[in-house]
Amino acid sequence: MFDEILNTFIQKAPITVMVRALLENLLNPNKIDQWFESILTTQYTKKILFSSIVELMFAVVCKVRPNIHSAYRDSKIPASIIAVYDKTRHIEPTTSQALVRHIATQSETIIRNMNGTNPPLLPGYRIKYLDGNCIESTEHRLDVLRETKAAPLPGKALVVLEQELGIISDVFPCEDGHAQERLLLPDVFDTIKPNDLWMGDRNFCVLKFLFETNNRSAFFIIRQHGNTPFKVLTELRFIGICDTGKVFEQDIEIVNYDGQKLQIRRIVVELDKPNRKGDGKINIFTNLPREVVNGILIADLYRTRWKVETALQKLEAYLHSEINTLAYPKAALFGYCLALIGFNIYAIIMAALRATNKDVNVNDTVSEYYIAQDIAVNTSGMLIIVNPIYWAVIAQLNAIELAEFLLYAASFVDLKKYKKSKRGPKKPPLKKTKFVGHPHVSTKKLLDEKKRIERERKSRKVA
Repeated sequence: MFDEILNTFIQKAPITVMVRALLENLLNPNKIDQWFESILTTQYTKKILFSSIVELMFAVVCKVRPNIHSAYRDSKIPASIIAVYDKTRHIEPTTSQALVRHIATQSETIIRNMNGTNPPLLPGYRIKYLDGNCIESTEHRLDVLRETKAAPLPGKALVVLEQELGIISDVFPCEDGHAQERLLLPDVFDTIKPNDLWMGDRNFCVLKFLFETNNRSAFFIIRQHGNTPFKVLTELRFIGICDTGKVFEQDIEIVNYDGQKLQIRRIVVELDKPNRKGDGKINIFTNLPREVVNGILIADLYRTRWKVETALQKLEAYLHSEINTLAYPKAALFGYCLALIGFNIYAIIMAALRATNKDVNVNDTVSEYYIAQDIAVNTSGMLIIVNPIYWAVIAQLNAIELAEFLLYAASFVDLKKYKKSKRGPKKPPLKKTKFVGHPHVSTKKLLDEKKRIERERKSRKVA
């Protein structure tokens, strides 16, 4: 199917080829423009195609280009940079959300065709981690921001990470950077499906969310908020020990604002040592039936919540997820949603590696950092040398054919190149010396002084 050059890249830089194949297929300009035409309401296409904006912004998000202006110079958009910025600031958050959902649906199909899903932590339930993220403050580029020293927040978003697929399946963007996470929860209600298992921190311990989840035949494991009222039905009883401490359980009753009552369980974990926030105890609400899931397993399941926080950290580490030059909320949220799509492309790569390395714990051993580094090194040369006709062929593959191609390329991956480097325990920070009246120091002088002190110490030992 391919010529010698592309086959060489498949064998020597398979992950780079896989990423490019996914970009060409999932974000193919013709497909994206057709999709955009099918969902648009108030927006329209004139000189600038929606696919052109996606391609330009994605180059910045993936750190191929340092900023939008640099990406614009390399593009073939038949409009001014001012028109490009104007286009981005009018992209509705609902469009950004719909694009994430659209790509997530295709990502799920590809991952399942590759048999690359993660083992379910609780068979029979679709675990969804819910977390909020405040978009990084932007530069003071707008007139309304020039006279304030406060950091401008362009928006906030709730993100849903699916445990079994490893992808971000949904996002709920909001233009108000001051909005509380719980105010965005009503948008989540319509996405709750039977046998979903929603996990979240105490910010999502809202009575209406708990009742909506239960009423839709779904389940929750939510950390208790201190202000959430409940009625004690049974005393706390010790049920066992988990990895982090002693586990206790009791039955409680919560009452919704309309008088509806619900009996649930309250799991209390007394930690062996306080967590990083100083908490010595974790309280959890759940409506999972006791005969199906015991309290110890619920405590262990709640600990996996860090997966969504890790995902958001990876967005910042490997992708330019928060472009601080985009001061308009709609533009900033659009860039953030493209970063979520970029994360899902990484998730598909990890799924392909899991499928081709069944005897290896890929999630714990493979570093996305080294994957990102490998892509950055090889992409430019590959795009110059490889005949574009082959990318056009890949762009037209269906989900089954694309999955087969990804598995073929993944079979050439040497996992040793991407092995995580385990670091030792962090050293406590040293107290910094204050130089009163000296705002700057000479690094060389400090190093010379350190050498002098070490020489004197050695000479005293010899003496």
